[in-house]
Parts: sequence; structure tokens; C-alpha cells
Amino acid sequence: MVARKAAFKQLAAIAGIITPMPPSPAVSTATADAALADIGTRASRERYIGLIWLVSAAFFMQALDSTIVNTAVPAIASALNETPLNMRSALTSYVLTLAILIPASPWLCDRFGTRRVFGVAIGTFAIGSLLCGLSQTLPELVLARVLQGCGGAALMPVGRYVLVRSIDKRDFVQVMSTVATFGLLGSVLGPLLGGVLVQYTSWRLIFLINVPVSIVGMWLNHREMPEYRLDTANRFDLFGFLLFAAASALLLAASEFAADENIRWVEMGSLVVMAVLFGFAYVWHSRRTDHPVADLRLLRVRSVWVALSGNLLTRLGVSGMFLLIVLFLQVGCGWSPLMAGLMMVPQALGSISAKWLVNRMLIRFGYRRLLFANTLIVALSIAMFALLGPETPMALIALLVYVYGGFMGMQYTVMNTLIYTDLDVKYASMASSMASTTQYLSMSFGIAMATLLMQAFLHGQGSHAYVVAFRWTVIVLAVVTAVASRVFARLDKTPKTPAPSTP
Repeated sequence: MVARKAAFKQLAAIAGIITPMPPSPAVSTATADAALADIGTRASRERYIGLIWLVSAAFFMQALDSTIVNTAVPAIASALNETPLNMRSALTSYVLTLAILIPASPWLCDRFGTRRVFGVAIGTFAIGSLLCGLSQTLPELVLARVLQGCGGAALMPVGRYVLVRSIDKRDFVQVMSTVATFGLLGSVLGPLLGGVLVQYTSWRLIFLINVPVSIVGMWLNHREMPEYRLDTANRFDLFGFLLFAAASALLLAASEFAADENIRWVEMGSLVVMAVLFGFAYVWHSRRTDHPVADLRLLRVRSVWVALSGNLLTRLGVSGMFLLIVLFLQVGCGWSPLMAGLMMVPQALGSISAKWLVNRMLIRFGYRRLLFANTLIVALSIAMFALLGPETPMALIALLVYVYGGFMGMQYTVMNTLIYTDLDVKYASMASSMASTTQYLSMSFGIAMATLLMQAFLHGQGSHAYVVAFRWTVIVLAVVTAVASRVFARLDKTPKTPAPSTP
């Protein structure tokens, strides 16, 4: 038993300890000593199999809801008397709400406990989904999506945090790969399921199916979710939270002005300036607060700031691809919603195929070389979509989607684990919150940027105009994605790699 404890401590030491940081308060449940005593005879991924399934299901449900609307955009737009590109507010409102509220999740866990926060989040998500299915106008749908985001904001960061606290270092990459696979399945199968429901039933069911799934999730949460909380939680950084929320919301509001045919430069510029001022105000505030809502001192660790900035740029380039491909296939090529959704299946297969190689690829090449090369390949695959047209054979489109999905699956998994490689476990909650916030903030702006580019290149409303706009848009997005490779090149040349998982 002593030998096992020593081995566990050595594995934990691989992560390194950053300084200077304030000490973390004592945890009332599931302490490190208990974790060491429970290391026992089974791998952590076996002991926490129920928890892994719960977090995987939450990731799947959240990812599904983030993308299932994409295939239904033309149908929802028609039902609500809107144009397809105007529906971006129904997409960005959800992910921006996630980005704004996620920083509050660490404090909520410390104050109320992971089990209670996760359960309330699932219930709120279910109510928001129900209201989405009952919406009659675009503003009603946007408000319901915001409520959905209020629930979904805790699902991913709390799930990641609990896994970091519960899963051994040697098993973490493999477990995260499994969880990320379910999340990716949700994001890729979402357009397919949305296409089926829109074509054969009603677009409202794409939201209503979340209700029974949420009920099952609440039952699993009661059974499988461990309870991590502090005896005395730190004071919540409400002022910092409001500064961050204001900066994020103002930037997205500015993008809405940019979408107008007659751009109101004064209003848009004013919003951008105000957003920048709020952002600087938060930086100033966080340096003078003991427990900020997002601790920027973590950026002193090279792997953390590279992970966050690289993630931001990468997702800024790729987040709008789902919507663009669906619009290209349905509006530009005249495909049915079902066929457009079906074309997302090769991406899921490619992602799943690649994810099982992540651990050995990291061990062989390390984070720096793998992320640098893989990001460039992702950018090249995005640019390849510019060669497609209505006359392109379906098999060739499916092959390109498969290749793109494979490299993107590799990219997501590696980016999601990079931020934890040099951090002690006591900073896992804050790191998880910052990673999730960056992810969804970049997703919201990525979707907005993709639709704005599409609208800027769109001259006319015919199918050919959509094809031309699609081609120029993906070229610009490929360039943005390629820039992220330079960020990942800033990693140490000999980065730490995860220990190989035991069978």
C-alpha cells in the first residue's frame, strides 16, 4: 500500500506546482488522503465508471443541443418568418450565456457542493429546453436559449473538475478522451438528428427530447456524483463577474450591428470601446482581489496561457463550420435536412477513430509538436472545403468531412488536456472554469464571425451566391485557424506528456 501511495504521489508530481498562488482552503469531503487510501487495486477509471458515464452523458446532451439547431436553422427561420443568417442570435445567445456564467461555477461548487450544483444545472437545462420547444417568435426562442445556457453553464466545468479530482493522472487523458468522444458524438449527431426531426416531425422536438434525458441525468447525478465542497467558501467576486459579463455581451452586441446592411459604425464602435474598457477594468480588478472569478495569475504558467489562447484562436476559426456546411448543403446544393445532417456522420466516425490514438500520439510527439502540426492540418482541411460545389460527388464530400473530423477530434482532446499538464490539482476547478469559458466565448464569436463573413461575401439570395460566399468564408476561417499553430509553437520544446495508461 505504501508503494502504491508513493507511485501516486510521483504521478501527481508530474503535473508540477505553480507559484506564487494563495493556498487553497481545506476540502470537507473526498480529501487527498482518502483518495490515496482508495487507490486500492482498481484503476480510477474503473472505480468511477458511473461518474464517467454521467459526465459523458452531460457532455453529449450539451453538445447535442449546441449543434442540433444547425440543421433546423432554415426550417426554424421559415416558421418564425426570419432569414437563415438572422438565426445566429439563437445560436450565439446559448453559447455566450455559457461563457458568461461558467466563471461562477467554481464558487458555486465550493459553496453548495458539486452534486447539488450539477443537479440544479440539469433541471434548469430541462426547463429551458421545454420553453425552447414552445417558443413562437425569435425573441422568445433567444430568451429560452439563454435559460438553457444558465443550466448548461455548470455541466462542462463541473464535470471536468470532478473528473480531475477523482481520476488518477495516468488515467486522465484516456478518461477525458472517452468523455470528449461522447461530447463530439453529440455535436456531430446533433445535425443528423435535427435533420430527421425537421424532415419527418417538427423542429420543436429538437428541444423537447432534452426533457426525458435530463430526468435520467438527475437520477444518475444523485447516485454517482461525488460531493466536493469547502467548509467555508471564499467570497464570490460579484464585481469581477459583472465586468467580465459586460465585456462579453458588449462584444457580441457589436457583432450584431456589424450584421446590418447599413452598418452603424458609431454604435458598433462605441460598444467595442466599452467592451475593451470593461475588459481592462477586470484585469485591473483581478490583480487586486484575493479570489477573482477568473484568476489571471494562472496565465503565468506557459502551458495554461498557450492552452487558452490557442483554444480561443482555433475555435474562432472552426466553430462556425457546422452551420456553414449545413447552409452550403441545404441552401447552396439543394440537399434535404436529412441528407445534410447525414453528411455529419463521417465527421463523427473520423473523430472517434482519431481519439483512440491521442494518448500514444502525445507520448510519441508531445504537446508542442502534435498541436503545431495538427492545427496546420486542420486549417488545410478547412481550406479544402472551398473546392466543393453542387456538382461535387457525395462520396468526395463525405471523405473530406471524415478527414476533417479526424483531425478536429485530435485537436479538441489535446487542447482540452493541455491546460492541466503543469497544474496542481488544487487549481483544477479554476482551470476548468477558465478553459470552458474560453471555449464557449470563442464558439459564440466564431459562429458570429462565420455568419458575418458569409453575409459579407453573399451577393444575392440564389443557391450559386451561397456557394460562392461559402468558399470565400472557409478560406478566411482557414487562415484564422492556421494562426493558432504559432501560439502552440510557444510551448516548451520538451513539454510534459501524460503517463501511459494501464490496461
